[in-house]
Amino acid sequence: MQTPDSIDAVQSMLADTGYVCGRALATVVFLSLRLGRPLFLEGEAGVGKTEIAKALAASLGRKLIRLQCYEGLDASTAVYEWNFPAQMIAIRTAEASGGADRGALQKELFGPDYLVERPLLEAMRPDENGPPVLLIDELDRTDEPFEAFLLEALSDFQVTIPEMGTIKAPEPPIVILTSNRTREVHDALKRRCLYHWVDYPDFEREVEILRSRAPEAAETLSREVVAFVQRLRTEDIFKKPGVAETIDWAKCLLALDVIDLSPEVISDTLGAILKYQDDIQKLQGSEAKRLLDDAKASLEPV
Repeated sequence: MQTPDSIDAVQSMLADTGYVCGRALATVVFLSLRLGRPLFLEGEAGVGKTEIAKALAASLGRKLIRLQCYEGLDASTAVYEWNFPAQMIAIRTAEASGGADRGALQKELFGPDYLVERPLLEAMRPDENGPPVLLIDELDRTDEPFEAFLLEALSDFQVTIPEMGTIKAPEPPIVILTSNRTREVHDALKRRCLYHWVDYPDFEREVEILRSRAPEAAETLSREVVAFVQRLRTEDIFKKPGVAETIDWAKCLLALDVIDLSPEVISDTLGAILKYQDDIQKLQGSEAKRLLDDAKASLEPV
């Protein structure tokens, strides 16, 4: 599929995959595709940053390549590694046969047959369906040296393997970087990208998202679920539930054949929306009823 030619087309294209986004996010996605610039998305966990890369790959018919970041991730691990066990077998086979040409053997051992491609190198390879979508997920978990390497890689869309030389992408991949903002990412890297803060959706948009992801849920239950979660986000809790938790909770309620919310149902299913015991403890007893009453009151016609 060709890249969309308007912001409305982006919204429509993503909606076809079940991803509901506002015009601001659709605009920055459109510009990223049109200008060939990486897209840097920041926001709380569970607001849909990772999902937009999946939706984009699915809607464009492109391969999705995901680099999951973690503390200690280095350039070589993100780009490539050598298949060491296979190399050792080849060495022993050559020794057993005798008379092996050392130069030829070394060239073979550090050639394409023994190269294990990791996400960054894989994203540089040509693809018959067009450049892939490269998702660099949770960049804030990595260290500054990796950021510096990434800055260079995203500038030229090329990587270097000492034994094989430089490999450059014939067409730049569609790059999406995400961060939960557990630490600040360096400004130099942000300047290479188009930036967007992915916030919690407003009530109507979150209901629309829930309709898309859990269409079997009754309208009344969907609105109660969203109203309660949005009310919960205003409380002083350690980890506010994201849209992902809203969807998970609705699906849990459907599995239990719940028709409408009650304090007892909320108490039994809190583990679907809250992930810390201290937060769950705060909602025991009358607190759940208070929040539910507030949520339902907000749904009543004025």
